[in-house]
Amino acid sequence: MKPDHGPLFTRLRNPSTGEAALYLFNSSAQQLFEVKAFHEEYRSWFIGQTVQHDGRLLFATPMDPLFLVLFYLIKAEKEKRKFQPLDQVVVDSEFSSCTMLLQCARVMDSLHHVIEEKEIGNKKFYKYSQEKTLKWLKKKVNQTVKVLKSSNVCVGERVQSATFISSKQITDVKEDDYVRYAHGLISEYIPEDLSVELSKYLQLPEPTNRENFKVE
Repeated sequence: MKPDHGPLFTRLRNPSTGEAALYLFNSSAQQLFEVKAFHEEYRSWFIGQTVQHDGRLLFATPMDPLFLVLFYLIKAEKEKRKFQPLDQVVVDSEFSSCTMLLQCARVMDSLHHVIEEKEIGNKKFYKYSQEKTLKWLKKKVNQTVKVLKSSNVCVGERVQSATFISSKQITDVKEDDYVRYAHGLISEYIPEDLSVELSKYLQLPEPTNRENFKVE
């Protein structure tokens, strides 16, 4: 399945909740974008020479499609616990567009980060590996920490949401604060039980106030 005429908006499973969410494939189905809708009831936006009156905007942000494939790998592991061809794992009667995820350039190149692999004859079989996945997610967290620091993002206990505030305003930020905040951001793209395992893997201490680290 490929988009025939330009980019394709489609609904896929949110990899954290399993519920329907809006995504966008580019015209070659090589790149996946997460689509977020922002709605302001009494606002208009100036876009170029036009005015958007209803205050609603859609933002498409590039995202790693491996997170969505990971959802199906984990599901298959829980249900069958055996090696399977990838096209038998990434299949969904409710969201048929999920098969397009396997066309994305980054998926096959990065699949080894989250699976064990066997080859029988000329066919490859795959199985979810939590050990490899936790290592991969830790790298994602570390990369996010670097971006937070370089962007002067405040992630201390006084931060009440995901709103970015210059860290120059608050200086008592610990390394654990950055890691915990990054963990919260990554957890938006993985199931809750895996998020818990990742927290243990990162050896994160319990926050003094859980609400202070909630990403909204």
